[in-house]
Amino acid sequence: MVVGREEKERFRASAARAGKSLSEWLREAAEEKLKASSAARRLESAADLRAFFEECDAREHGREPDWDVHREIIERSIRTGDTAT
Repeated sequence: MVVGREEKERFRASAARAGKSLSEWLREAAEEKLKASSAARRLESAADLRAFFEECDAREHGREPDWDVHREIIERSIRTGDTAT
């Protein structure tokens, strides 16, 4: 048996909470895993690099803050011990 009853029930319950069938939920989980593993791939050409940045642009929204903003958040975190950065 590849998936035990309890494990299957946890998967089914999670799928139900997401409003999906177990099959759909598992397929999406598998796709996410494939994407994550391909994220570690080597970029060996300019085309690979362009594709990487296109994937990032499609996934991320908004605008990256300027370095000064990042630096202020880091320095404030160091001063205050705040870990919510």
